[in-house]
Amino acid sequence: MLTNVNDAFELLLSPSAMALTAIGTILGIVVGAIPGLTGAMLIALALPLTFSMPSELALVLLVSMYVGSVSGGFVTATLLRIPGTPASMMTTLDGYPLAIRGQAGRALALGIAGSFIGGMISWCFLACLSQPMAAWSLRFGPFDFFSLVLVAMVLIATVGDRSLSLGLFSGALGILIAMPGTSPATGATRLTFGFHEMDDGFKLLPVLIGLFAVNQVIRLILQGDRIGQTTEMNDNGKLEFHPRDLITHGVNFLRSGLIGTWIGILPGIGANVGSVIAYSAAKRASKHPQQFGNGSEEGIVASETANNATVGGALIPLVAMGIPGSVIDAILLGAFVIHGLQPGPMLVQSEPLAVQTIIGTMLMASVFTLVFLIFGVRTMVRAARVPSFVLIPVIMIFCVVGSYALANRMFDVWVMLAFGIIGFAMEKVDLPIAPMVIGFVLAPIGEEHLAAGLMQSGGSLMPMFQQPISLVLCLVALGMFAWTLWRRFRNKGPHPERL
Repeated sequence: MLTNVNDAFELLLSPSAMALTAIGTILGIVVGAIPGLTGAMLIALALPLTFSMPSELALVLLVSMYVGSVSGGFVTATLLRIPGTPASMMTTLDGYPLAIRGQAGRALALGIAGSFIGGMISWCFLACLSQPMAAWSLRFGPFDFFSLVLVAMVLIATVGDRSLSLGLFSGALGILIAMPGTSPATGATRLTFGFHEMDDGFKLLPVLIGLFAVNQVIRLILQGDRIGQTTEMNDNGKLEFHPRDLITHGVNFLRSGLIGTWIGILPGIGANVGSVIAYSAAKRASKHPQQFGNGSEEGIVASETANNATVGGALIPLVAMGIPGSVIDAILLGAFVIHGLQPGPMLVQSEPLAVQTIIGTMLMASVFTLVFLIFGVRTMVRAARVPSFVLIPVIMIFCVVGSYALANRMFDVWVMLAFGIIGFAMEKVDLPIAPMVIGFVLAPIGEEHLAAGLMQSGGSLMPMFQQPISLVLCLVALGMFAWTLWRRFRNKGPHPERL
């Protein structure tokens, strides 16, 4: 174990890894700060660029982008009242009021501190829990893993404020999209409709690029240069953070970091939900709740600490069990497969250097993020004003090249464009994309384990309800679904159609 840690840090301290960490972090922060662009889009576009890299260096770049993209959005949320990412939505409520009162430096300093502290809290859990959780999950049989995937998919479809039926429909759509190709149970091709290009099904990379990058391009085209039309801020004050703030806001930092980490571990919930929950908890615990929404320092601390803490939390189930905790983790799961790494509990044993590289990269990227935010915060505001007519051609070039380079065929480019239109249409009708993406990623994993379990049991499903771990997980999935139904009926009253 210690040898692997030393090897990982020797790799991370090499010039190439340091450069990739810096590049990934800066790109993540800048993209996170530009309204309309997302970290998921950036990582999906960068994935083809890692084909020729060693797997560990590819993970360094992608994880650095992940860490940076969550942090970048709060700068524009504070100075321009435009959250660069959904996770920074709550920061807008208090960061911008502080900024227009001439305390932009204070608001930015608290946001930077919260980003770093939240990342460090979740990194501690990632470093401490990944190995024990992976060792525990080695006890899982095929039915246990299938039940775990079932829990993840139920949780993804039922969390949030959106319609339960739409979440379930989106998840089912993702499962349907994953079905064409070769069956893991029989090895026979299915649902190819006579197209030999679909013998391996829809490739993950073109689907992700379409849903996140092309979708955003369509939105940018329709909204014109709205990105460049932002509120001007004339505050040139320096960052104002004092050591006593660690004591004043210490409980808030710790509480929000723990909430964000826990929310991150739960599959599919995301940084924006963690931010909202931590913000609500801080408001309930505050002695001055009336200040929230009017420039509360506590609100900024809670929001930014929690949304950055979700990163380390979401990486825990990805590293330990091969279960993505967020959409970006689903893309990272695809990176594992592309680079020949087997996701799941065996990853810790078979590729310990890759696991320790992920853990070490999050630590280094958090430090790089802190440094870049301190010295580059004003530059990011100018980057956020880049007009869309400059962004669109660059993004589309990366989309086409990245999709075509996967297998050197135009079919993947057409798939990318088709899913870009599908993603845009889904958002227009308020159909969430996240359940579909996670369903698309998890369905083959669940089907593979279900097929293996049925082969072991002679085609019987009874062992799934007889084995303790599998039974508990099935009951958890059923309980979450039933509780969600009860909560929605109670809250909606006589409007069950809004389920």
